[in-house]
Amino acid sequence: MLNLAQLSAAKSAEMLHDESMSDVKGPASYFPSIEKKYGQPISHWMTQLEHVADQKHMEMVAFLKDEHGLGHGHANALVAQFRSDKGI
Repeated sequence: MLNLAQLSAAKSAEMLHDESMSDVKGPASYFPSIEKKYGQPISHWMTQLEHVADQKHMEMVAFLKDEHGLGHGHANALVAQFRSDKGI
């Protein structure tokens, strides 16, 4: 069982982690959960999107959903980041 000092230190560390994560905004805020859920780094998904870079946004989302089993929100976040990085 944690004593009060240990509990306080653990809570402080948790709060610092939460604050640093809240600094991430937009599509990138999904990236930790995407990596955890699908077991691949974001670079993997960006490479996959290179294969359909000539398609429209929602077609790219459909590709990730249909071919790779990603959920809509995760696929949309990846496509939005990809297109932003490519200036499309």
